[in-house]
Amino acid sequence: MPIWEVILLGLIEGLTEFLPVSSTGHLLLTEHFLDICNPGKSFEVLIQLGAILAILSVYSVKLTRVALAMPHDARARRFVASVLLAFLPAAFIGALAHDFIKTVLFETPMLIASMLVIGGVVLLIVDRMKLSVRYTDAMDFPPSLAFKIGVMQCFAMIPGVSRSGATIVGAMLLGTDKRSAAEFSFFLAMPTMAGAFAFDLYKNSAILNTADVTNIVIGFITAFIAAVFVVKHLLDYVSRHGFALFGWWRIIVGSAAIIAMLAMGDTSGSCVVH
Repeated sequence: MPIWEVILLGLIEGLTEFLPVSSTGHLLLTEHFLDICNPGKSFEVLIQLGAILAILSVYSVKLTRVALAMPHDARARRFVASVLLAFLPAAFIGALAHDFIKTVLFETPMLIASMLVIGGVVLLIVDRMKLSVRYTDAMDFPPSLAFKIGVMQCFAMIPGVSRSGATIVGAMLLGTDKRSAAEFSFFLAMPTMAGAFAFDLYKNSAILNTADVTNIVIGFITAFIAAVFVVKHLLDYVSRHGFALFGWWRIIVGSAAIIAMLAMGDTSGSCVVH
């Protein structure tokens, strides 16, 4: 890929990873319409390292405080255990269905666009529901609640669903407020995305060359810069305005993609190296 495409995809990854709009869906649809071919679809997964580093950067003080408190603070230990417990369902399903996800789901742009629209409708409905709130601090989510949120995250194996969207909607339906749901999604992203990064690197390291590695480095640096901006401002935004903007964004982008594919008669996601 030329550098401008690498930077574009890195920006899309960083700006959308923590929004409930599906970063993977946006990346794959952008590649489809720009005819960008990444065999193995590793670039899309590996540049997520930038988003992981963004969370570590923004939340470094809080994460350090939790780590130092673990030996003598039961609340800190429960929080870490809850995040790891929530990570397990996605780790299991992701490892089991990795090849199917990468070779079938990632290569079906019409499915991706449809999931954007459906997820947008769901997000709008849940955002307007008068839900009972029992938890307002991600640090206080009990392990049982965390595990259920982790199960909801598995729906994001379908590109276009959105990892953050699935976890946020799941958390809100299970009794959390919007801010704590988004914050827990941040923390859950760290083991989930780190695991996806490590597993994909293990599976595809043999097909990566020097040019691929250079692109991945540029992509993850760009994603890091964009993701830092989003992580710093998202919680305050959703506390004041909710998730309606993101629901409408999903519907507009997904609908436009479907119309464009039908108009062009091009709904295949097959990657052909030129």
